[in-house]
Amino acid sequence: MNLTETEFPIPASQGHRNLIAHIRKALEFRLADGSVPVRFAITRMDDAQYQCEFGALEGLEPVAAEGLDSIFRFVRRKIERIDDFTAVFLVPTGIGSEIGGHAGDATPAARVLAAACDRLITHPNVVNASDLNEMPDNALYVEGSAITRLMMGTAGLQRVRANRVLVIIDEHEIEMFANDNINAVSAARATYGLDVPKLVKLDPPLRMTGVFTDSGRAVGEVEGLERIRAVLDENLGGFDAVAIASVIQVDDDYHEEYFNCDGKMTNPWGGVEAMLTHALSLLYEIPTAHSPMLESLKVANFDLGRVDPRLAAEAVSLTFVQCMLKGLHRSPRIVTDPDAMGQAGVISAADISCLVIPDKCVGLPTLAALEQGIPVIAVRENENLMQNDLQALPWAPGQLHVVDNYWEAVGVMTAIKAGITPESLRRPLPATRVETRKIEAGKAEPVDSQPGEGKRSVNS
Repeated sequence: MNLTETEFPIPASQGHRNLIAHIRKALEFRLADGSVPVRFAITRMDDAQYQCEFGALEGLEPVAAEGLDSIFRFVRRKIERIDDFTAVFLVPTGIGSEIGGHAGDATPAARVLAAACDRLITHPNVVNASDLNEMPDNALYVEGSAITRLMMGTAGLQRVRANRVLVIIDEHEIEMFANDNINAVSAARATYGLDVPKLVKLDPPLRMTGVFTDSGRAVGEVEGLERIRAVLDENLGGFDAVAIASVIQVDDDYHEEYFNCDGKMTNPWGGVEAMLTHALSLLYEIPTAHSPMLESLKVANFDLGRVDPRLAAEAVSLTFVQCMLKGLHRSPRIVTDPDAMGQAGVISAADISCLVIPDKCVGLPTLAALEQGIPVIAVRENENLMQNDLQALPWAPGQLHVVDNYWEAVGVMTAIKAGITPESLRRPLPATRVETRKIEAGKAEPVDSQPGEGKRSVNS
């Protein structure tokens, strides 16, 4: 059973409308029998086509594949609940983001955004910083596949007091590396009371390889997933979340290049990690996270010197697991039963007040927000590899807010929370649109229209 990445173009829909259904139908003709999509992104779009990349699970038993919910299934929310202001903050993994593309360096943005809302839903890529995880107290640590399904209306989230975390690590050829990971788990148990019912060494180990696509995205391939599934199946009912630490094979040159390029190189490990956790979250409906293990003594002994601050957490860490253990400690339960999703205390698409993303990012969360009517705040300063014009999508008036930085994103969030049109804070203020209608025989016809100054972005 393998995870692989595929890329191909899909013809554009007229006016970029009904994109989720359009893409799902197009994929049906391109997927091999038994291939299950687990992760999807549009890397470049224009009026003619969408260049798409998706991670797919291959070799799954037909019975298991038939029972899986498609990541493209969409359920429109019927209402918006406003008791709390809940923001979703995403920095997609493996796209070379200036902020959040390295080692938890989007955490300051997450903490500021969290201060402006009642609840912040974010994912490991934002706050995982190797031995550090400083996510805000009102943040929910949610794997990316679960956030996608939340936005699509097919899953909900239930807060928990604590999770029992099953830990799986590679049986490493260098025993010291395995022992370091075991000691890190023991430290979590001793310091913040993490419940680890079992730690399993996987032998033979999982095989993960990191590569780059033509677009520059970091992705990869995972072999031996059936061994992880065997461990999970044997322990069902005995855990609530799973943490995995395994070696990710990349060229040795990547290590020194990554740490000596002043943050200009896309992190080569994160993309394949996301593929793995998306697949397991989809298969088992449990919170899942992954951290890389050191490959060799050669890598462990690299003299990295002084590195870019965004890379420093990785440079000084030994095992990289503490961030995911702390996140999984209270990661919310994934709820997919339609009856349970409507229960009090379960967060659903109806509770999402806004989505904050880097500009140019088009994946299923963005498309779901578009169709759910959820406001989207896109941050230009968070440069990345994607080549999409978000303003070309058919947003409702006032639904898309393109801002320069996360400071402005906080301002837009605060305005939305206060029920104030963000553009009303800027000057000049467009003239009020006035339209005169002549009523004859029960029919209304416009006879005169006085448009205002027109629409403009928040920061224009």
